[in-house]
Parts: sequence; structure tokens; C-alpha cells
Amino acid sequence: MFGFGKPKGLVGLDIGSSSVKVVELRKKGSAYELLNLGIENLGQDTVVDGAIMDSFSVSNAIEKIFSESKIKSKHVATSVSGHSVIVKKISVNAPTEDEVANAIPYEAQQYIPFDMADVNLSYQVLGPAQAGPGFDVMLVAVKRDKILNHTNVLSQAGKAPAVVDIDAFALQNAFEVNYEPPPDRMIALLNIGASIMNINMVRGGVPLFTRDVSVGGNQYTDTLQKELDLSFEDAEKLKQGQEVPNVAPDAKTPHIRSVSEILLLEVQKTFDFFRQTTTTENIQQIYVAGGTARIEGMVDLLKEEFTIPVEIMNPFQRVDINPSKFDTSYINDIAPRMSVAVGLALRSFDTP
Repeated sequence: MFGFGKPKGLVGLDIGSSSVKVVELRKKGSAYELLNLGIENLGQDTVVDGAIMDSFSVSNAIEKIFSESKIKSKHVATSVSGHSVIVKKISVNAPTEDEVANAIPYEAQQYIPFDMADVNLSYQVLGPAQAGPGFDVMLVAVKRDKILNHTNVLSQAGKAPAVVDIDAFALQNAFEVNYEPPPDRMIALLNIGASIMNINMVRGGVPLFTRDVSVGGNQYTDTLQKELDLSFEDAEKLKQGQEVPNVAPDAKTPHIRSVSEILLLEVQKTFDFFRQTTTTENIQQIYVAGGTARIEGMVDLLKEEFTIPVEIMNPFQRVDINPSKFDTSYINDIAPRMSVAVGLALRSFDTP
């Protein structure tokens, strides 16, 4: 959304709350090929609610991935999410698309709860307004200090930020390239990370409603730590399905379920709000990405609640992967976590 002069050969770099993910792709005709991939876990509280608290650790993690993966390009596409990001569909009463640009700064003041001097604005015209004259526009505003929080760390790691996107849009980009959904299908994309869940309602390539919620995989770890008296490391292992000494395999089940229900409630509230404010149409399918997608019982709980197809998203579904260079079972295992990074890497092939 926010460009700094986009060169070719962008590397997708997703700075999450629990890890840094990097993906580099190459285009082969109409297909894509995986060139490089890396993931480096971050310590507790290194990134909190999308804000980088320990820039030294994050820049070191970035440098390590680029070095170990032998990635030569320094140009990256990254993304942000959380409370400092506002995404809203609005109607702008302007006679032509060209005049929308002039109207945006004035119109935006009505919807942005921050001082306009403190934000970067971007927008995309969606088409003629469905109700009344003018145009429907997707408005995006991000606090400048949020963008600087990311770009400063990238510079510290010797990388050049060419694009700063929104997590929910990067996720949508990866989804559309890999799944090519029918234009009339209403789809909910959920990206459940360690501390933030991005929700994006999409139809026909248009993001109709997006919301970032401050819940995620860390709540499972916190609950298991507290309820079963475990260390952070053991709680993480148990959450991921690994065995932990002196803990019965089924001891975690009720605690995992209780946190999943908290996440489910946020999804339900978002879906209800979406239906009440934007459309009477029903959501027809859900795709789940992020590290929490593979939490035991999460997908089943969503199916049970919404009685529609629910699928774990694979951002490499239409990406060629060389089995002599990559461990395909490992990539399959981490695939949901890499969805935003893949969507960012695909920005390299956007038409200007």
C-alpha cells in the first residue's frame, strides 16, 4: 500500500510476534517458483501486538535468515497490523476518479481517530458507489511511528523497505494467487498469529471488511503455563502437540478448548458485525492461516460453529518447490505461518 519506489526482486518479510518469516519467489511464465525461505523464532515480548520492542533482536534475526538462506536482494516488502492501522470502506462524493485524490484528505478526517499529521494515507477506488453518487473507496491509514518502527529495524538489518503493506491484504494476495476463487464467493480469511488475528472478508478480489483483534496463539501458552504450572518453553511444546515430561497427553485438552472458544467468539462477533453493517449475504467459506491454524481442534470448532467449509490455507499450493533444495514435509508443516510472507513476496510481480 505504501511504496518507496518499488524495484524488481522483492523479498517478502513478515515480522510477527513469535517469529520473522522470509520468502523469495521467482516467476516462471504464469507460475511461481520458491527460491528461498527462512523462519527465525523470536523471544518472548520481542514484538508485542505488532510493535517491535527489541529492535536489536529483530534486526539480528533478519540478518541471520538472509545470510543462512543466501538471499542477495536487499529490497523487501513488509507489512503491519494492529491498533495503529485503520482500514475502512467509505463512499467519496467526487465526479471523477481523479478528483477522489483531492477529496481523500478531507474525507479521511471523519474516519481516522488519529491526528492527520501523524498518519500515512493510502486508498484504492473500488468502483462507482453502490449507494448514491461518487465512488466506493478502500481507505487505509497507518500511524507514521508504526511504519518507522518497522522500516528503522529493516535499515538496521541492512535491508531497503520498498513496500509497506497491511497483513490482511498480503494474506488476501497469497490466497487469490493460490486459490483463484470464483468472483461471487464470499470468503473469510483468518490469519491467527501469536498475538494478533487478522480477519478479512473478501469477494471478487475486493476486501469488504477487515479487522485486527488482539488475540492469538500466545493465549494458549499463557493458559497452559498457568493452569498446568509449566515453564514458557514447556507450554509452547505442549501447545504444538509435543510431549512434555510429567504431563498427561490429554491434560491440555480442556485448556486448549477454552482458549479456542475465546478466539471463536471474536470471529463470531466480527461476522455478526459484518452482516449487520455491510451485507445480508452469508459467508460461504473460511480459510485459516497463521501458526495457530494447526492448533488441535481449531478448524473443527470453526466448522461446528459456522457449518460451512473451513480449510487451512496453503500459500504454496501453486508455487513450484524443488524437492532437492527444500524439505517438502517441513514446508507443508510451516505453510500456514508463511502466508503473509508469501503474499508480500508476490508484490514483486504487481503491475505498476
